[in-house]
Amino acid sequence: MPTLGTQNIATSYPQLLKTFGLGGLDGNLQVITDGDNTSSALSLSTTGVSSTGSLSVDGTSLLTGAVTFGTSLTASTGTATIGTLSASTATISTATISTATIPTILGATTFGSNVTASTGTATIGTLSASTATISTATIPTILGATTFGSTITASTGTNTLGTISVNSATIGTISTLNGLSVTTTATVGTLEIGATGPSITNMTYGTAAFTLSTVAAYNAAGTTNGTVALAGAGINDIIIGSLNSLGSATGSTGLIIGFHPIASNVVRYSITNPTTTSGTVPAGVLHMTALRFVP
Repeated sequence: MPTLGTQNIATSYPQLLKTFGLGGLDGNLQVITDGDNTSSALSLSTTGVSSTGSLSVDGTSLLTGAVTFGTSLTASTGTATIGTLSASTATISTATISTATIPTILGATTFGSNVTASTGTATIGTLSASTATISTATIPTILGATTFGSTITASTGTNTLGTISVNSATIGTISTLNGLSVTTTATVGTLEIGATGPSITNMTYGTAAFTLSTVAAYNAAGTTNGTVALAGAGINDIIIGSLNSLGSATGSTGLIIGFHPIASNVVRYSITNPTTTSGTVPAGVLHMTALRFVP
């Protein structure tokens, strides 16, 4: 290239690129202009490069130092591999991650509407959630106080609970409870007694008025009997009960009373007077309980 001499750059060399300053490149960024002094988006110095416009790179770019991104980072296609990413605030509208290994998340973490781990094993140290829906979870140990919402469902397997205290519980099947404290109401579908059973599947309680009467002593006629309704009782149930007018206060200490089912919802009672003189069995109320067990 010939020397410029006294020629005017703007008229003689309009396509020549030059720095904005007079002394050439130094440690300060200088805007690159053309011969007629039109500024470009590029600035150069002996220590760096700056661009006020779009930067397009064909091929592979290697950034070896610290990289600061602005409002967005977009990988339109292909595979993006990021070694270590540190962000104070990140907003991700949609992310599809086929495989991710996250060694440690330090500090408080807030999740949105869902966290999904489709396969493998997820180990979470301490989790605090106001509302959580968990379809399948393997939880070896929960230490400390745990508060559940409206339901606890274990679809399969055997559940062993150490000590549970509830105000109101509806329980389908209990296999093992080391300690159960229910302060208000517990509804149990099947309750297994002991390690191997039996299991109680139904319990019914009811009352009926008793108004019958005179029994004779020491003969076959010394029995008063009858039938009463007991809703929920079955033909194979065990019936236990009492008559609240029997006892030493009524002079009826020798009376014997028995109950057995004769049909669904029907119980027969028998009152026998084998050890006292003839007299009247005082009127009162029959209290009956039907118990149903399976092996």
